[in-house]
Amino acid sequence: MERSKVYFTDFHTIAFGDGLPTKLKKLIKKAGISELDMDGKFVAIKMHFGELGNISYLRPNYAKAVADVVKEFGGKPFLTDCNTMYPGSRKNALEHLECAWENGFTPLSVGCPVIIGDGLKGTDDIEVPVKGGEYVKAAKIGRAVMDADIFISLTHFKGHEMTGFGGTIKNIGMGCGSRAGKTEQHCSGKPHIKERKCRGCRRCQKECANGGLIFDEAAGKMHVNQENCVGCGRCLGACNFDAIRFDNNNANELLNCRMAEYAKAVVDGRPNFHISLIVDVSPNCDCHGENDVPILPNIGMFASFDPLALDQACVDACMAAQPMPGSQLAKHLADPDFHDHHDHFTNSTPESEWRSCLEHAEKIGLGSRDYELIQM
Repeated sequence: MERSKVYFTDFHTIAFGDGLPTKLKKLIKKAGISELDMDGKFVAIKMHFGELGNISYLRPNYAKAVADVVKEFGGKPFLTDCNTMYPGSRKNALEHLECAWENGFTPLSVGCPVIIGDGLKGTDDIEVPVKGGEYVKAAKIGRAVMDADIFISLTHFKGHEMTGFGGTIKNIGMGCGSRAGKTEQHCSGKPHIKERKCRGCRRCQKECANGGLIFDEAAGKMHVNQENCVGCGRCLGACNFDAIRFDNNNANELLNCRMAEYAKAVVDGRPNFHISLIVDVSPNCDCHGENDVPILPNIGMFASFDPLALDQACVDACMAAQPMPGSQLAKHLADPDFHDHHDHFTNSTPESEWRSCLEHAEKIGLGSRDYELIQM
């Protein structure tokens, strides 16, 4: 069986030469994006517009580069993402669009419309069968995402507090799920609070959209309301004092498997192409209203028709890189009491887990982890 091809270029440019957006255009053309019959077709470009306060998301310039190439080949592109299940700037289409505009994603700056995939309140979805799905039989995907004739993902590859890293599969699977779809993916486990470690800062409560956290004023401690909690894990990423743990030890693995199955539902049976940029590798998701020091250096831009091969290539490139001084990852490794897992993502966030996502994605036929890296 022929290995999947993954194309790569670094971020180096020369004075008075091409800029990075032009370099990205050349990369995706070299990777074969022109093989897609885009003439007169609606083309969804799925990306993350960044939470307000976060500045590590991909710059709009990269989105415009992709949209320009799509238009060059006759396609009708639009940028899209679906609403979130947690409080913030992107929980409904009106706030989501305002957030996207404030972060620089306007029709003028990106050269195409910006459409929220699951509608005004995150309820405009469609159930899509998952062929070979073990955990999800029908994924709830934003309708506009599925209405597109062609699907392209443009991913900011970074760390993540639950899934180890946020790559192409997460951008597609979690990102294209409606609010109900996101809830379904996160329903594997619920957290508990270690009272002796809880400082009563209430930062975690600000991240909960479902009334899943109740603060005990008398004790000065947070508690979990098990009936309301959906297990999204936002509180886990918000706690700086290691006071929150999941009751289900394999919750992250189940999340990863559902996420892979959602991704398969999105791409199955229609033309698709994928781009991933390892740049500003923050330790947590771009859904956070802040971003910490990058844990790894800027590595480069990758493109492939195979979303799984793309994630594997990005993981391998990250593992070969050196941690950034002063980052969360470097500080953990400098701690004499820290257990070195010899894995940058696990060392950055020890409670996270990522391997099950790639393993399950390969099992259900989303793609191949065996790839050929072609450097441009």
